[in-house]
Amino acid sequence: MKTLQALTKSVCHWWHQSLGLYLKRFFRRLNIWLRAVYRPWLPFLNRWLPLEEVSLASLTSSNTAIRQSTTALSRSAGGRSASRPVPPHQTQLIILLSVLLLTAGLGQRFYNQPVLGVDAIAPETIVAPDSATLIDKETTEANRRAARNGTIQILMPDAEVTQKAKQDADVLMRQAAAIRKQVGRFPYLSTSTLSTTTQRYLRQSSDEAWNIIWDLAQRTEVTLTLLDQGTPTGGPLQERLNNLNAEQKTAIRELLRYRQRVSPQAFLAVGTQIQANRLQYKAAQEKLASLSLTKPPMQVESQLLELNDFEWQATQRTVRQVLHRMLTQGIHPGIPDDLRQQAVKAQLQGTASFEMERVAAELITAVLRPNLIEDPERTRLRAEQAVEEVEPVTVSIDEDAVIVERGDRITQEDFVLLDHFGLTRRRFNRLGFAGFGLLVGCCAALFLWLEHARSSGLRQRDHVLVMLLALSVAGLMALNTPTLGLPAVGLLVSSFYGALLGIVAIGMLVLLLPIGANVALIPLAAGAIAALVGVWFAPKLRSREEFALLGGFVGLAQGVSHLLLTLMFNAVSASAWYNLLIASAMQGVYGVLWSIVALGISPYLESVFDVVTPIRLAELSNPNRPLLKRLASEAPGTFQHTMFVANLAEAAARALGHNVELVRAGTLYHDIGKMHDPKGFIENQMDEPNKHDLINNPWTSADIIKKHVTLGLVMARKHRLPKAIRAFIPEHQGSMLISYFYHQAKQICAENPDVDLREADFRYDGPIPQSPETGIVMLADSCEAALRSLSKDASLEEAYSMVNKILRARWKDNQLIDSSLTRDNMTVIAKIFVQVWQQYNHKRIAYPKGALATPGR
Repeated sequence: MKTLQALTKSVCHWWHQSLGLYLKRFFRRLNIWLRAVYRPWLPFLNRWLPLEEVSLASLTSSNTAIRQSTTALSRSAGGRSASRPVPPHQTQLIILLSVLLLTAGLGQRFYNQPVLGVDAIAPETIVAPDSATLIDKETTEANRRAARNGTIQILMPDAEVTQKAKQDADVLMRQAAAIRKQVGRFPYLSTSTLSTTTQRYLRQSSDEAWNIIWDLAQRTEVTLTLLDQGTPTGGPLQERLNNLNAEQKTAIRELLRYRQRVSPQAFLAVGTQIQANRLQYKAAQEKLASLSLTKPPMQVESQLLELNDFEWQATQRTVRQVLHRMLTQGIHPGIPDDLRQQAVKAQLQGTASFEMERVAAELITAVLRPNLIEDPERTRLRAEQAVEEVEPVTVSIDEDAVIVERGDRITQEDFVLLDHFGLTRRRFNRLGFAGFGLLVGCCAALFLWLEHARSSGLRQRDHVLVMLLALSVAGLMALNTPTLGLPAVGLLVSSFYGALLGIVAIGMLVLLLPIGANVALIPLAAGAIAALVGVWFAPKLRSREEFALLGGFVGLAQGVSHLLLTLMFNAVSASAWYNLLIASAMQGVYGVLWSIVALGISPYLESVFDVVTPIRLAELSNPNRPLLKRLASEAPGTFQHTMFVANLAEAAARALGHNVELVRAGTLYHDIGKMHDPKGFIENQMDEPNKHDLINNPWTSADIIKKHVTLGLVMARKHRLPKAIRAFIPEHQGSMLISYFYHQAKQICAENPDVDLREADFRYDGPIPQSPETGIVMLADSCEAALRSLSKDASLEEAYSMVNKILRARWKDNQLIDSSLTRDNMTVIAKIFVQVWQQYNHKRIAYPKGALATPGR
């Protein structure tokens, strides 16, 4: 505790004496040069670095600029009214305390950190004070992870693929049988006419070879003697005979013998029959090459067609048996095609003749396909078994044995022994903690700078909420939970304070968590990605249903991110896919659960910390809210007035780029105080007598009118409306003069000089509008009655002139001096008000008497 107090005191001393004095001196020297540049930074520096020696008057050009700058700082997000400023020293103390809390929560690594850790250099030789056998839990767990990821994948045959391969084989063999049937039987001639070898050669030979053979076989001068012995004189015929190969000579010889035995007509008939069979054979070859199940085309057309019926039946049986055997054993998807073909040939070896084996191998290869798939249940069981089979890694040492020599690097085994004997010198790492605290302080300063750069103007309670959300992550980390809740933090911060601050908060947590504690990086990164998805879309949501739907996308982003990051940075075996998918699915579930948590606690945080979100504003703008239903029932004229004012203000806020949802909700509640005495306001009197005429006392009437502000605030607090909404009740009237009754009082005082007239009795108590949103509602409220009072035939110029007159009066009365609205804004607002009035005051068709008007015409 003394160390913490000393650290706090030294940091405060450094802040005031060093940085504060330097900045004061710096701005003093550059005072003139920084006039234009310094003004946007004035609120930030006044709040966090008070420069008493610097004159505000010397840094600003007008009192209006000073007021607008300080108002922009004190005004919280969404147009909340200014609160009492916090003393600078108290603010600095709160910031310092927040930094210390965040450092203490996120810097858990530094509390009990070993000096002699893994990879540290031993300062001296350390011996074991006692014998011990210890389990190295970290190494054992690493081995188990490796065993789980490296488990062999258990495969099983896919019954559907197996059955499909067998069906394809049957279809292929039926197609081949049909083609063989078209060719006809073999031999197609009697073996007494031609041998089977010659018949096979003749139908397989080319057209050119067949024409040569048939031409020579028909010539009478060609004889067996001439074919075998030749002629001494030679000649063209002899040259043709000499060019024949052995198969051609054999075919001619058999045809010559047959010609000698039969008549010329019979011989010609044999030639015709050979030619017809040749054509059938050629057509069959083309069909075989184009079978639908063979890719690439079959290469054994001739062998398939040459098989006799007995050989073909045997080949089909062999194909079915071998295919069944190989598919039962299983074909792995990773086997190359050439190895698969070799396996088929090995299965067929010795089962039939060479030609039959070639045909069978071609048919099997055409339909054989990988049919092994992962068996997830057996693979999971095998992985669990592999993890259980990993023996715990133990480290043993005897008494007085050396653990590590001086100057050696400490290994994991050495660290286990040293830590067991209490020799790692664990201590609170003051230097590391201080450095981490400095990093946290820099992150906090960056957060505050970005907050003020975008004029968020968060209150202290908002800073406390952000800090608590960050500390919740530290708490989950201390509890060793498998998830740190980053999606919930991102969704809440962005929906409360905008996407930019949500991104900054998540980015800082992702930076600080790995430095301050031991966290798994992949789950952290997956949670951060999911959080950023939520951060980007959360500010655009307008209902709890949309928030719940976004939770599904957040969970999906976290699960997919975890899967992809694991595949990118880890070597995952095929057998580990099941565990990886389960882990990624759990990350997705965590993302959805944290979105549900954010959705569930969001209303409570909004109420406790008085945070206004677009979703809450949309809920408050629901006309079925009890307070608005009461307003419509008890003060219907006021309700109609409110709706028209809301339309005017909403259109102007949208044109100027201000918070439309806030303007809409604030306008709906700005006149709820009129329910205390509805008849005291002209819009609710209908055709009844004016109550104020009966009272005939301007002071009493003014009190009734003013009470709609004070009692409206009471009703707003009773119904727990946010401060941002409550601000519209007094600020829409500002400190304006209730001129009607004030003039009545002046007339009375003129007749009775003894009566005391004070203008303050006829002015609202204020404050004047402190934000553009409340300023717009003031102008819309002032112009509504005037625009309604215009006749239907009034021109746009008349309406524009009346609106400008009212806006000019509010401007001259200094009612808008703190609202940040400019003269240029007045021109835009006037145009928008007239446009909305014109839309409500559109003309209708004049129907003749007796005609029924059609609605909407």
